[in-house]
Amino acid sequence: MAFVGTRCAETRQSRMASRVPFVLDHPVNGERMRSNRFVVLVAATLWPALVWAEPVNWKRFEVPETNASVDVPADVFTKDGGKPETGFGAKLLTADGRANLTIQSMNNTAGETPSAFLIRMNPPRDIVYKRVTPNFFVVSSLRKGKIWYDRCNFDDRNITCVLINYPAAEKRQWDAIVTRISNSLAKS
Repeated sequence: MAFVGTRCAETRQSRMASRVPFVLDHPVNGERMRSNRFVVLVAATLWPALVWAEPVNWKRFEVPETNASVDVPADVFTKDGGKPETGFGAKLLTADGRANLTIQSMNNTAGETPSAFLIRMNPPRDIVYKRVTPNFFVVSSLRKGKIWYDRCNFDDRNITCVLINYPAAEKRQWDAIVTRISNSLAKS
């Protein structure tokens, strides 16, 4: 079986090799074709790695009003989207707007537990992932082609959340980013 696969690959390569010199050595535009093919080949090979490489520019975002903080990939979320609807923090967007991150910290003067808060927020019924502990909850699901992921940590006085929305088709590329953001959510 391995021999057959190898043979097919060799046959395809030899067919491709026989076509390439004809196209590349075309007398009218051969030089331009060589350059264009090289650029396309390099771009096609490196583009996925460049676009989805692990961000190297992680920065600690702090919410001074509550002393909460979280790691944010500054290379990914490059645009300011304003303030969250309630509480303190920020909304951040990718340059193309395909994904967003909200960091939201609010007072928990009522002493709500993660389960009570989640019930009060009335999340959609079709939650795909849900984990509730005495100190935090995580919920995630799909909506309109996007994955939404919410994690909220609870302490004596505050509730601090990260809410992330990103294309479902890019789930694998976002997994490491979402994990690091979620795991880094803490008090300063």
